[in-house]
Amino acid sequence: MEPILRFDNVSKHYPNGVHALKGVSFEVAEGEFISVIGPSGSGKSTLLRAINRLIPINGGTVWLDGQAVSAQRGTALRQLRRKVGMIFQNYNLVYSLSVLQNVLHGRLGYMGGLKGVFGLYSEEDKQEGLDLLKELGLEEFAYNRASDLSGGQKQRVGIARAIMQQPKLLLCDEPIASLDPSSAKTIMDLLKSMTQKRNIACIVNLHQLDVALKYSTRIIGLSKGEIVFDGRPEELDDATIERIYGTSRENLMIGGHGNDQADPAHCA
Repeated sequence: MEPILRFDNVSKHYPNGVHALKGVSFEVAEGEFISVIGPSGSGKSTLLRAINRLIPINGGTVWLDGQAVSAQRGTALRQLRRKVGMIFQNYNLVYSLSVLQNVLHGRLGYMGGLKGVFGLYSEEDKQEGLDLLKELGLEEFAYNRASDLSGGQKQRVGIARAIMQQPKLLLCDEPIASLDPSSAKTIMDLLKSMTQKRNIACIVNLHQLDVALKYSTRIIGLSKGEIVFDGRPEELDDATIERIYGTSRENLMIGGHGNDQADPAHCA
């Protein structure tokens, strides 16, 4: 089967001289749950943003569902981006709108101009949005303003919005970095169960090594823009962890967070 995503010798450097990705190659099959780990500045966020061309790459090719992402323009690029749902560390919700309206934004890529501008969603879309909120335990908040929710609830709305897109691939950029441990567990459990149920491939950037080991079917370890590990969680030994992070596993496990700064967008 054709992989849903393929990186073929992808490189990215920024004007400040930082080489964020250096000849990165890997493939992602349908239904995989992959954690990308590595210290701040290792290239995790750049890797995610290159997938649907939120940033341009300098070399190599990103293939998404059999199409070269960098070759797409205009309508073709918008149609390709429908296949990729995104979940952000800071939620990226419209706080003045209701929870349900935020979820329905996942359908905007499928709507014509005026319908999208005026939020003229079909009854089928509205029902699907409500069903997703019920699956996520948020049905009672459907008509509340998004600003009224806790952090963990906001991230659940972000998941519902991404799933509403009916994507083939879900990208999660530090989805639990702002959450307490209990909310973080809830979010990871939901991401795993909802993507598995729908056979959606999922790539999650994580600082928390223990979370990556627990939830992933596969782990990709980045260091200074290069892949230094790509395999199953049980294959990740202490020596490789030290190669990725430059420090021992014990130092990473204190508090469960390890290298817990957010990646700076310009070099991550």
